Amino acid sequence: MAPATISDLERFRLFLRRGSPGPYAYVVLLGLRTFDAPQLLRSVRKGFVYRTFDRLVRNTSLPSDTITALIGVPRRTLTRRKREGRFLPDESDRLLRASRLFGRAFALFEGNRDAATEWLTTAQPALGGARPTELANTDVGAREVETLIGRLEHGVFS
Repeated sequence: MAPATISDLERFRLFLRRGSPGPYAYVVLLGLRTFDAPQLLRSVRKGFVYRTFDRLVRNTSLPSDTITALIGVPRRTLTRRKREGRFLPDESDRLLRASRLFGRAFALFEGNRDAATEWLTTAQPALGGARPTELANTDVGAREVETLIGRLEHGVFS
């Protein structure tokens, strides 16, 4: 398969198998191609183009309503962003956080999207019975979910 035809999700799976290009490999889930922190920061400050949302929805296979709730963008605002073609910087930052969370879950489940999305949308006892996608709509909640993923990666089932 030629690199131009490889899907974002397949590219991420390759990173999981062969090694990532750096700590920001999860940005491919948004369709981004830069792994350089300064360039990524500039992109966030400028605001991501609307298609990053579509790419995240496609790559996670979750309904767009689940993603909009996760990133805290109401449906009407999403419609406006689509028309304008770009997200605001704070919305872009939340999209980036969502892609990082999905990247961590995909890595936990060795690239198995179905298993990762099932886990992310199912109540987890270690999160007080909350669904990770509901809890991760704040930075503190996202960090709790990522901490749990880290514990699971190391075999700590609490």
